[in-house]
Amino acid sequence: MTIRSTAARFLGASSLAFVTLAAQPALAQDADAVGAEEAAEGQLNTIIVTANRREENLQDVPVSAATLDASTVRTIFDAGAEVTALAARVPGLFVESSNGRAAPRFYIRGLGNTDFDLAASQPVSVVMDEVVMENVTLKSFPIFDVERIEVLRGPQGTLFGRNTPAGIVKIDTVKPGDEFAVAGAISYGSFNSFSADGGVTVPIMPGVVSLRLSGLWQQRDNWVDNGFTGEEDAYGAYSEVAGRAQLLITPGDRLSILGSYAIRDLDGQSTLFRANILGPGDNDLNDNYDRDTVFYDAGGRNEASYKAEIATAKVDYEADFATFTSITSWANSEGSSRGDIDGGNLVTGPGFIPFPSDTQDSIDLEQFTQEVRIASNSGGMIDWQVGGFYFDSDFDVTTVGFDFPPPVTVNHTNESWAVFGQVSSRLGDALKLTAGLRYTEDEKDFVVVSGAAPQPTSVSDERISWDLAAFYDVSADASVYARVASGFRAPTIQGRDVAFFSPPSVATSEKIMSYEAGFKSELADRRVRLNGAVYYYTIEDPQFSAVGGAGNLVQLVNAEKGRGYGFELDSAFQITPDFLVTAGASWNNTKIQDETLAVGICAQCTVIDPTVVLAGTTRALVDGNLFPNAPEWIADVTARYGVPVGAAGEIFLFTDWTYQGKTNFFLYESEEFNSNNQIEGGLRIGYAKTDGSFEVAAFVRNITNEDNVKGGIDFNNNTAFVNDPRVFGISARVSY
Repeated sequence: MTIRSTAARFLGASSLAFVTLAAQPALAQDADAVGAEEAAEGQLNTIIVTANRREENLQDVPVSAATLDASTVRTIFDAGAEVTALAARVPGLFVESSNGRAAPRFYIRGLGNTDFDLAASQPVSVVMDEVVMENVTLKSFPIFDVERIEVLRGPQGTLFGRNTPAGIVKIDTVKPGDEFAVAGAISYGSFNSFSADGGVTVPIMPGVVSLRLSGLWQQRDNWVDNGFTGEEDAYGAYSEVAGRAQLLITPGDRLSILGSYAIRDLDGQSTLFRANILGPGDNDLNDNYDRDTVFYDAGGRNEASYKAEIATAKVDYEADFATFTSITSWANSEGSSRGDIDGGNLVTGPGFIPFPSDTQDSIDLEQFTQEVRIASNSGGMIDWQVGGFYFDSDFDVTTVGFDFPPPVTVNHTNESWAVFGQVSSRLGDALKLTAGLRYTEDEKDFVVVSGAAPQPTSVSDERISWDLAAFYDVSADASVYARVASGFRAPTIQGRDVAFFSPPSVATSEKIMSYEAGFKSELADRRVRLNGAVYYYTIEDPQFSAVGGAGNLVQLVNAEKGRGYGFELDSAFQITPDFLVTAGASWNNTKIQDETLAVGICAQCTVIDPTVVLAGTTRALVDGNLFPNAPEWIADVTARYGVPVGAAGEIFLFTDWTYQGKTNFFLYESEEFNSNNQIEGGLRIGYAKTDGSFEVAAFVRNITNEDNVKGGIDFNNNTAFVNDPRVFGISARVSY
C-alpha cells in the first residue's frame, strides 16, 4: 500500500530543505537539565512540560496537565504491562482495550470511543516525539526509554489539531546528548514474565554527532488453561520486541538535525473474553468465572501479531529572532488479531451461548505527516509561533469470520491539512494572556475492496479551532488561570458492518466548547505542590459507537448534544527529604442529551433504560446516560520512603495505588455491564544509590490480586474481560 498523495512527499521534502538551509538550529542539550532549576534538599523537583510546543515549567502553563517521569513509567511496566497500564495513573485519564496489546482506547474527562474496530477514531490524541499516532494500532506502540509522559486535559486543537477535543497523551523519549550515557531496567516475575528496556547514548563526534540506541523486550508464558479442551497453560503468552535508533547532528551553533527510526514486533494473543461471568441482574463476577481458565472451542488460539515502523526527521534552525522547525514522519503498521468472541462454547458454555463467534481483523496502514513551525525565541514579553500541518493515511482493514461472515476488505483514506498560530503576551509582571487559532480541512474516503458490493462513501469538513487563556501570578508561589477552548473531532466512517451485510455508518464532526479555571501553587518552601482545575464543557453532535447489541453491529451515531463537568486535583508532598507522597483525584459527570437516540441492546442482560421497538428491533433510549467508559471518580496515590544506608545508598519502599469509580461500559445502562470501586496497587522494596545510578528491588503488581472487570462483550451473552493477575518479581535499574 502506498500513500496516494505526491503532494505530501513534495511538501515534506521541500519544507525539510527550506528549514535546513534557511536560518538557525537548536543546540543539543541534556534533556534532564533543560529548563529545570536544581531543587534544594528536601524540595520538590521542577516539572517541565511542552504543552505549548516549547519547554516550560508546569507551574507557568495555563493548562490542566499532569506528568509521569521515567522512574514512574518503569515501575508501572515492571511486570511487562502495556499501554493500558496508564489508566488512572493521573486524574482524568482512563485507558482500556478489548484488542489485547494492539489497539488501546484512551479517555480524558470522560471523552473517548468504545469502538473496537481497527479503523476507529478517538478524541484523545497520542503524540510520540511530536508525531501524532492517529490509528489505534500506532497508539499501542510500546513505551520505553522515555523522558516523560504528559497528559494535557481539555481541547488542544490550536497546536495539535483535530481529534483532540478531550486532550492529549504526549510521550517524549530520551534524546541523544553530548556525553556517553546508559540507562536501563530489567525485571522478572510470575508466569515467567520478563521485561527489559534501556538506552545508550554514544557521542560519535562530541558536540557534532551523537547516537542513541534504545530497545524493549517483554515476554510472558501461557498461564490460562482451556477447560473445554483440557489443555493446560494454553493462553496468556506474549512476546514483544521494539527498538529505536536516533542520530543527532549539530553541525553549528544554530542547526540541529535529529533522525529517528523505530520498530515494533508483537506476537501475542488478543483479549481473553470470558462467557457469562456477569450477573445476571448485577455486575458481580459469578461462578462461571475462573481467572486461570477459559472454555474455548474456536478463536485459533486467539493469536495476535503486529509489526510497525516509524521514521522521523526533525530539523531545527535557530535564527536571531525565531526558531524554524520541520518534522517529517512516515509510519507503517500491519498485523491481525483473532478471537473467540463469545468467550466459550456451545457444549459446556459456561452459561447460555446462542451461537458461536470467531472473527479476525487485520490492518495494513501507512501514515505520512509533515509539520512546519516558526516560533519566537523565548525570553521576551511576547512569545509567538505559526505553522502548517499535513496528514495523509491509507489503510485496508480485512474482517474474516471463520464460519460467518465471509472475508471482506475495506479501504480507508484520510487527508487533512491545517494552518495555526499562537501568541502569548505578558501584561506587567503578573498577568500573561495566550490566544491561539487553527484552520483545518479534513476529508475521508471509504470503499469496499473485496468480498462485498462496492459502497464508496466520503465525508469532509473544515473547522476553526481556537483557545484563549489568562494566567495570573497571585504571589511568587501561587497562580490562577482561566481557559476557554474549542475543538473538534473530524467526521468519521465506520465500515466493519459491511462484512455483516450492513451499509457503512457515518458520524458528522463532533464540536466541543470547554471552560476551565484552575490554580497552581508550590507552598512550604516548595515542599508542597497543589494544582487543581474545575471544568465544564458542551458538545454538539458528539460521536458515539453503538457496539455489540443483539445484532453484533458497530455503528456510528451522533447524539444531539452532550455535556460534562468536574474537577481535577494533582498534589505532591515532600514530607521529609526521604519521604515523598503524591496524590491525585478527579470527579467527572457526563450526560448524553438526546431524547430520541435509541441504540441496540444486549441479548441476555438486564437493561435499565426505557426501550422502544424500531423496525422490529428493541432499542434503548439513552438520553441522560453517562458517556461510556467515563469513570465518575479516578484517584491515584504514590508514596516513597527511604532509609539512608551509609553515605551513598538507601533502603526504600515505594507503593502506588489507583482507584476507578462507577463506570458504564456501553451507551445503554444495564445491571451487568458496569463497574465500580475498583482498586489496584503495587509495591517495591529495595536498595538504591542516592545518585540514581543503581537500584535493585523486589516488587508486586496488583498486590491484592483484584479481579477487576475492565469491559464487556454484549451482543451474544454476558461476556466480559478482566485485569491482569498479581505478579511477584525482582528488578534492577542502572543509570550512568
